[in-house]
Amino acid sequence: MFRIIGSGGHLVGSWDLGKHKCTPKIQRLQFQNLPELSKAKRELLYSSNTSEHLVESRTTGETFMVKWYKRTAKTIYCIERMETQALMVFKIDEQGNAVYTQDIGDLCIFLTRSESFCVPACSVRHMRPNHVRLMDVDEITIIDLAAQKWN
Repeated sequence: MFRIIGSGGHLVGSWDLGKHKCTPKIQRLQFQNLPELSKAKRELLYSSNTSEHLVESRTTGETFMVKWYKRTAKTIYCIERMETQALMVFKIDEQGNAVYTQDIGDLCIFLTRSESFCVPACSVRHMRPNHVRLMDVDEITIIDLAAQKWN
């Protein structure tokens, strides 16, 4: 099975080479349980560079879509440095429901601009459950999903 998220994070395309080799399955996501955002937080997210990442957990069979919001934070020696403003994690089910969550259980997600993956936290030294490690050209950080505040 090959899966890819569409631009904007509203569609997921799936190709199972055994089932629908010539016709991909397209699924429109239905977002649910969105957090209440203050006006300032909404404006901050709308003005941020947003990227969407599809992450699958082989150990639990779950699929997550992570929205990564980055924005220019500093300019050092005429080079703009992007910094993470927020993450939103959605658990995607077979019906296309994308439910916002701040709890991914005993899992941790590694998020990069190329390949992202999800593993049990106990399999990675110095990594705690329910955390996302962000690795980008100008930033390496760890986000505790449960500690994110939206107001």
